[in-house]
Amino acid sequence: MQIRIMAEGDEHALTSLESWLQRDPGTTNLKVTPVTGEGSTMGFLEALDIVLSNTADWSSFAIAYATWRATRNNTPASGARILSHGGSSVDISHLSPEELADLLRRLDDGVAGSDSTE
Repeated sequence: MQIRIMAEGDEHALTSLESWLQRDPGTTNLKVTPVTGEGSTMGFLEALDIVLSNTADWSSFAIAYATWRATRNNTPASGARILSHGGSSVDISHLSPEELADLLRRLDDGVAGSDSTE
């Protein structure tokens, strides 16, 4: 399953998250691809595409994301908080690792709808 984490104009948050995922022992094997803008935003980091292959990947990503978010507690909740998959976009900034892993499972199963507000 491929998910996308959006920058929402906060390129630094995405860069920080990408670096965190590369260093976290549980997520070093994940395929993380930066998505840059085209046209007037060419070269600007707009999102990260992340491939999660199995339940272990979902859990590892959820724990790494929540831990990364906790290290940014002095930073306003912006950037790298919207997860997109198919037609669904969800603000994941408030989810616990367990809630995020469950959301990923439901997205992979096709249960979560496009109006999900987890």
